[in-house]
This record gives sequence, structure tokens and C-alpha cells, in this order.
Amino acid sequence: MTLPANSSGTPSVQDIRASEVAGLRSEGAILLDVREPVEWNEGHLEGAIHLPQGQVPARIAEAIPDRDAPIVVYCHSGVRSYYASLALQQLGYARVLNLAGGIDAWTRAGLPVVIDAPDAPGADGSDGSRPLTAAQRERYSRQILMSEVGAEGQARLLASRVLIVGAGGLGSPAALYLAAAGVGTLGVVDDDVVDVSNLQRQVLHATDAVGAPKVASARRTINGLNPEVQVVARRARLDSTNVESLIEGYDVILDGTDTFETRYLLNDAAVAARIPVVHASVFRFEGQVTTFVPFEGPCYRCLYPTPPPPELAPACSVVGVLGVVPGIMGTLQANEVLKLLLGIGETLAGRLLVFDALDSTFSEIRLERDPACPTCSDAAVAARAVALPHVAVAHA
Repeated sequence: MTLPANSSGTPSVQDIRASEVAGLRSEGAILLDVREPVEWNEGHLEGAIHLPQGQVPARIAEAIPDRDAPIVVYCHSGVRSYYASLALQQLGYARVLNLAGGIDAWTRAGLPVVIDAPDAPGADGSDGSRPLTAAQRERYSRQILMSEVGAEGQARLLASRVLIVGAGGLGSPAALYLAAAGVGTLGVVDDDVVDVSNLQRQVLHATDAVGAPKVASARRTINGLNPEVQVVARRARLDSTNVESLIEGYDVILDGTDTFETRYLLNDAAVAARIPVVHASVFRFEGQVTTFVPFEGPCYRCLYPTPPPPELAPACSVVGVLGVVPGIMGTLQANEVLKLLLGIGETLAGRLLVFDALDSTFSEIRLERDPACPTCSDAAVAARAVALPHVAVAHA
């Protein structure tokens, strides 16, 4: 097979029609599918080698070591395979053909494709999770591509439940990214309504939502981004009478609150229920974020045994806040939540990450459990177990 040359003398890509492929295969041609894994799973040509376009330069020598072998390259419509064919020629492969119209033209011609069952652990539901649909594999394909996530991890996210307390500056970006990532259930707790002053930083809410409950606005925005996310909207102020019922059944809690009283309530209930809390706070141009994993690191009371005087911790309505700062902190919170749900990486448990927007710098402070902590110390747990025996079992 001799490839034609263009006017500049450099190799050009020669097309082959779907009806001609069978004859070339009988002569030993190799089929190369350069689509993404989600597309491959939806159907491919029998006997083809799968190598996504972006991996061709690095892995083609391993996949097809014979540079004189005839190769038919295909994708969905023929565009990616065209560029992959050019790359193959530049790498010294002399007999490369591009399937005109790709697998789309192949199926229109009535030719057969092979559909393999997903081979990733858990992807078929064997681990108790629901198997991924074709639509889910397409939506979350960029996460599934990563070995740290894969189909099993994506199925785990879809089965996960995360509670976001506060649909404000921190909860807004976190909710958007968790919904986009495919966390199956997002609980949103907030008793406030959208105010025009919120719109500078609370990106869950739009101008037409001013005056509406924040939880209703959050539900609309989240489902507009990802309709399959179940949003459990609770218009309520978290207090001592409802905190236990509000957090029950969730895997991780994202703390987007803005008062010390609420943070202490949430912390104490989460420690008792053994639910990790991802906490963040902002002040003008600064932000802090950490993760509290019960009994594996400090809790919020270890960090702040008593609340500071009001004059040292004024609200943003008094001193202001650069809108992007809660956006950065909320996004970091979402990152922590995803690591916890997937069981990957190293969380911020035992570390406080501090961000300065004016200097664009991050610094880190090591945190330790307080042996005298009234919430998570051994003595506090033992005292609680006297009144609540089931807590002792949970802690054990």
C-alpha cells in the first residue's frame, strides 16, 4: 500500500470506505479504535485495538510494534482518526488508512459492532451499587478515565449522600462541583432567602431568585446542571432540636455555616454520629479549610475550644469579603469531600490550609487532637457512653 503525497511532498491521509474494510482485514489489516473508553463500551469493531487518540504517540509502539503493518484507524465520525493517522505516519507507520465517516458510517451501512459488558469492578452492580448507564458513562467519562476513580468509584459517588449546611458563599461552589461530579444525593440545609447582596459570591443563585428560599434556588440550579442528582432541600436553621435528624444518613457533611454556635452544634453531633465534616471559613481576603474525621484527628472544638470575642470575628456583612475567596475555599471543600467518598489521596485531617488572596499563597498549620476536648477526647466519649451506650459501640 503506497500512500499518496500532497503538493508539498509530505504524506497525506488516505480514506477507506466501510465496505472495503472486510477485504483489507482478510489481508491482515489491524483495526485501531481511537475513541474514548465510554464510546468503546457502547460498541466497537470486532477485533479492534483500543487506544484513545491522546495516548497514541506514547503507547502505539507497544500496541502495534510492526510499523509496516496495514492499519485502519477509526473514531466516531472520522475526524479524530484523521489526526491520529497523521500522527502514526509521523511516527513511521507506512500503511495507515482512515475509516471515512468512522463507526457512524459503519453502522449506517448495517455492519456489525461488538458491545462488551463493563469489566470494571462494581460497574455491573456486583458490589451492590447500580450499574452505570451509557449516559452516565458519557457524562462522567473524564473521571472514569482516571484509575483512582474508574467505573467503580463513579458508581460509589452516585450512591453517596452529602449534606451541605449553608447554601451561601461556601456551599454554592461546593454544591455545583459535587453535583457535576455525580454525587447522587445532596442535602441542602438553609433557612434564608436570596438577597441581592448574596449574588456577588453565592453562585448557586441568580438574579431572578432574589426573594426565594435559598434551598429552592439551590435545587433548581443543581438539577439544571445535573438532573439525576437528588436534592433534599430542608429550609431550616440548624439547632440543638434538629441537628441529629438533619445529619442522619449522610456520608459526609460540608460545613458552610458562618457562626461559631452553629459550627459547635454541627461538630458535636457529627462526632457522635461518626460522620466526617469538611469545614471552611472566610474573612475578607483570607480563607481556611480543614477536614474533621471523628477519632482519626482533631475536631472543631480541638481547633477552637472557645469562640473568640465578636470583635475578633466580625461577619462578612460588617467587614466584607472578596467574592472569589469563598469560591476557592468551597471548591477545596468539594475536593476534600470527593477524596473522602472515593477513599483516595490524603485529606486535610490534622491540617489547616490557610489561603491569602492578596499574596496568592497557601500555608499549612498542623493540628492535633486535644486530650481534654469536651467532644472527642476519650474521657468525653466515655462520659457520653454512660448515657448513650450505643455511642460506645460505635466508637469501638
